[in-house]
Amino acid sequence: MATMTTDGAERAHTTDGRALPSVIQGGMGVAVSSWQLARAVSQTGQLGVVSGTALDVVLARRLQDGDPGGDMRRAMDAFPEQAMVHRVLRKFFVEGGKEADKPYRPVPKLGTHTTSRALELAVVANFTEVWLAKEGHDGLVGINFLEKVQMATPSAAYGAMLASVDYVLMGAGIPTEIPRLLNQLSRHEACSLSLHVDGSTEPFTVGIDPEALTGGGLAPLLRPRFLAIVSAHILAAYLAKDPSTRPDGFVVEGPVAGGHNAPPRGRLVLDDDGQPVFGPRDEANLAKVAEVGLPFWLAGGYCTPAHLNQAMLAGAAGVQVGTLFALSKESGLADTLRKEMLNDLAEGKLEVRTDPLASPTGFPFKVATVPGTQSDETMYEARPRLCDIGHLRVPYERSPGVVGYRCPSEPVDVYVRKGGKIEDTVGRKCLCNALMANVELGQTRKDGYREEALVTLGADLAGVTELLAANPEGWCAADAVGYLVG
Repeated sequence: MATMTTDGAERAHTTDGRALPSVIQGGMGVAVSSWQLARAVSQTGQLGVVSGTALDVVLARRLQDGDPGGDMRRAMDAFPEQAMVHRVLRKFFVEGGKEADKPYRPVPKLGTHTTSRALELAVVANFTEVWLAKEGHDGLVGINFLEKVQMATPSAAYGAMLASVDYVLMGAGIPTEIPRLLNQLSRHEACSLSLHVDGSTEPFTVGIDPEALTGGGLAPLLRPRFLAIVSAHILAAYLAKDPSTRPDGFVVEGPVAGGHNAPPRGRLVLDDDGQPVFGPRDEANLAKVAEVGLPFWLAGGYCTPAHLNQAMLAGAAGVQVGTLFALSKESGLADTLRKEMLNDLAEGKLEVRTDPLASPTGFPFKVATVPGTQSDETMYEARPRLCDIGHLRVPYERSPGVVGYRCPSEPVDVYVRKGGKIEDTVGRKCLCNALMANVELGQTRKDGYREEALVTLGADLAGVTELLAANPEGWCAADAVGYLVG
């Protein structure tokens, strides 16, 4: 079923009558896809998406900065269990903000047995971000999660659903259990996900009991639509064949997309610049994706009006776009970083590389070359290696039934002592801390060291180049949507 929009474009509809967006704003970084950005996109009639990565840390640090403007506390006032809110505020809120040279108070690390206080912070944080994105309008809002951050997913999804999130998107893995999880959370049922533990001799899970956490008595929740982010038609067909794993649609993402990319299929080959070589095997067969029979959107290099038309001709409902919105005024990126990249773009100097080593996950990761950030090898080498946020830590079995945690970007001797391979530590960057610095929430150490940024963008800059030519002073999210669909 389809109708015509005011600009003459055809919009498909779901079976419940809600229009499918022709543009999905990507869920980028840590708080780059901020509630302000998602709200602005949603108000245009497209799908605004908040990043669901490390929102527990984001909320805790915003509160320690004094919650300028009061947005966090306004949203928290709407949370259905105020006792949880009061505990979060007592722990983290600093009236007037902490001193600039003082460290942020740490947040409990994720684990297989997360404390109730850590669960409460995660639930409240995800609720807050989605609630603010949905405030004052009836547009659609989604949240993006990483399958690699498994230990955060149940509590994060529940918090977002308490705020009536409309879509959940997930990439960086194979999200077979998410449809079931969303069904159970909508009924406030205790639920869990299978947890990958390196070297495990027995199964492990991570979960949440909503009734125990909130005290119960809440009305059933909206079950959001679930979009799996995939890179291959084979994975789309695999997920769709079983009702228990079938998503409501797909985002088919190519290797030029920003953030994490699926590794090249087959043996890893690097070009002369040290970047992974992607080939025809890494391109999804769109005809076969369409044969699956579920709505899909194309991402990674689909960043201009011509690309949107191309996607629809291929049978897609539309496109997912990141970089156009990452460089918009509502983006959570620090203004200094955003303006520097726009200046470099105007001068033809902005470069985006696919770094095969940067991410602790082992996935290739897009890095924008920006002076003064960890894209500079000397700055990376100068950073003391440590892991104090830990969202990308990997659980491993220390002994039967006993779990430990390690990250390739932690101190090398510590990682090796935990059974990790020394070669896995080469070139690894602490994305948790760097992505916090991108949005001016970077940690200040007791010795005075301040965490430096590491920016990710998509490699195809055609869209932002055209948009900058038309908007030399920069653009807002509505301009980006208008450029794509106008």
